[in-house]
Amino acid sequence: MKLHDMRRPRWRTTMVAASVATVLVAGMPAESADAVTGCRVGYTTTAQWPGGFVADVAVTNLGDPVHGWTLAWTFPSGQQVTQAWNATITPSGSRVTATNLSYNAAIPTDATVSFGFVGAWSGTNPAPTSFTLNGTTCTGDVGGSTTTTTSPTTTTTSTRTTTTTRTTGTTTTTTTTPTTTTTTTTTTTPTTTTTTSQAGNAMATVRAMQPGWNLGNTLDAIPDETAWGNPLTTRALLHHVRSQGYNSIRLPVTWSNHHGPAPDYTIDAAWLARVREIVDMSLDEGFYVMLNLHHDSWQWINTYPGDRATVLARYRALWNQLATTFRDHSPRLVFESINEPQFTGTSGDEQGDALLHELNVEFVHLVRGTGGPNATRLLVLPTLHTNADQARLDALTATFAELRDANLAATVHFYGWWPFSVNIAGGTRYDDNVEQDLLGTFDRVHTTFVSRGIPVVIGEWALLNWDHTRPGIIERGEFLKFVEAVGYHARIRDLTTMVWDAGQFLNRTELRWRDPGVFAMMRAGWTTRSGTASSDQVYVPRGSTVTGRTLTLNLNGTSFQGLWQGSTELARGADYTVSGTTLTLTPTALTRLVGDRAYGVRAGIEARFSQGVPWRIDIISYDPPTQAAATGTTNSFVIPTSFRGDQLATMEAVYADGSPAGPASWTPYKEFWQHFQPDDAAGTITLKPEFFAEVHDGTVTLTFHFWSGTRITYRITRSGTSVTGSTT
Repeated sequence: MKLHDMRRPRWRTTMVAASVATVLVAGMPAESADAVTGCRVGYTTTAQWPGGFVADVAVTNLGDPVHGWTLAWTFPSGQQVTQAWNATITPSGSRVTATNLSYNAAIPTDATVSFGFVGAWSGTNPAPTSFTLNGTTCTGDVGGSTTTTTSPTTTTTSTRTTTTTRTTGTTTTTTTTPTTTTTTTTTTTPTTTTTTSQAGNAMATVRAMQPGWNLGNTLDAIPDETAWGNPLTTRALLHHVRSQGYNSIRLPVTWSNHHGPAPDYTIDAAWLARVREIVDMSLDEGFYVMLNLHHDSWQWINTYPGDRATVLARYRALWNQLATTFRDHSPRLVFESINEPQFTGTSGDEQGDALLHELNVEFVHLVRGTGGPNATRLLVLPTLHTNADQARLDALTATFAELRDANLAATVHFYGWWPFSVNIAGGTRYDDNVEQDLLGTFDRVHTTFVSRGIPVVIGEWALLNWDHTRPGIIERGEFLKFVEAVGYHARIRDLTTMVWDAGQFLNRTELRWRDPGVFAMMRAGWTTRSGTASSDQVYVPRGSTVTGRTLTLNLNGTSFQGLWQGSTELARGADYTVSGTTLTLTPTALTRLVGDRAYGVRAGIEARFSQGVPWRIDIISYDPPTQAAATGTTNSFVIPTSFRGDQLATMEAVYADGSPAGPASWTPYKEFWQHFQPDDAAGTITLKPEFFAEVHDGTVTLTFHFWSGTRITYRITRSGTSVTGSTT
């Protein structure tokens, strides 16, 4: 069974929660008469939680090249750095110095070096107001002078610095503005900065695109930009995404409903202008931009086998208009031929490969033929279904071999091991199946393409059913392990990743990450690894004596540094012990953490490692859930359920003879949300019509699996459209 056959379209809307503080501080004075100095610092709090936060620091050198750097600042409220990456950080009270590592010591003129850290705070967490780079105060201007060819006359300089701080909600902006009066008479030799273009170097371009972000369910929505629940795209949105560290943006566009009839298929002028506006805004923000034909793939391109002349004429007309419209745009604009190509009525995937080959070749020849920058513009070609099976990769390899074009890249999509991606067949955890699927996919595309000099864009990645509108399908900690693994394994294989965000990650209305911890894990994966654990939950039974609980640490090349609750470090020995990778929380610590033992999450602690983001662990008080008898119909059958602090993981359904009941008859485990849906607040679990559509009359035994490890058996009996249920 092929994964693409079981996937449903990602037509979903958006997701919420975060605290992001951004501080931009700039650069100035000279250290000597013959050196130009100056710097700008961007300080961004990318995630924050009670007692802790993650920050990224970007240092831009505005003066002469720097060889070895130290950045220093003072925390306004006594914050502390607990771990860092891409720099060595040394604290002295509230004063902090960050020093380069061996691989990032050089900062050319106008270049930027970045590092990040995890910090602790109490009370408030304001951003630093001033930074110095190698002793020079960073204010955003160039100070000093170039080497002089004649001696200067009298020079008088006075500087006044004004600092303004503005706080709105969770965002604090601090700007340091210098007012400088200088009188100097010199003849100088200016410094020349040369910027090397990536144009014509496909591998360099794709590397520069890492990481990327999809403006999903927007320009691809049917019939228009806001039809699937996302707001109109604004420059503020694009600026925010860019500020979060994304270097490229994929603009999926569906053209089907926005052009006229044959033979010209003229694109609606207003729609084309809107797409161009977003392309131009994205380029202005510094993004690489990838533009495509999106849901056209299944709306009309898929009929290519039975109506080649019509489909090819339409395809040519659209790409000719797009290539001509954007011909003179920056080389940072990239064209992708088709999203997730698929064809109906073929004899199989081999014929589909041949048809896609025809369209990809047509696309390349057409774009190249429009001339100008399009002659060397990076063009991205997908595999059939953007699938990474070896046969699909080999078919695309043959296309590259025929085209002999150095400015091409391959693209596939990655949504993980399908049972885990949608929570079916017991796929609740990031286990060996998920890991091996990830490694196999990334190894195949690297070996087939990257190792041969053909760059690869993972044009979409996520898990299919990770969505804020349907909580509980994918357990958060298991998703975080997946995110961490994708970041690392893509990076070491030189794959550029573009996360699919239809609104489930970034709340586009409020411009904040719905789950800042998830974004922090993504961001850390761009440069380093993070430690995790076997679970992010520790369940403590409310109705029994508190005993110790163990977790297995997944170090991922890091070293364990300790456990913290907010800004308080837990005591090794008294609160926890570590033996190898086994972490044990003591009864004493758990008794304190569960407090009054009311149901639900009672405390949050975090495991900190030598690098990456901390691993949050929820301490949960619970008792085994209970259920009650019910009557209903196949249209809606609701099982009264008291969750008592626990959370549902999955559900099995079997007939009396033990065979699977309901949809997906190859497994007893049904699909979360599609076939059954829990509602903790309402105290219910609903069996959906989609479940009963494939359930025979008679008795079915349901087994509900909860994250605490509790299992509850419930029996339903169907007779026509009537259903009764009882505890067993």
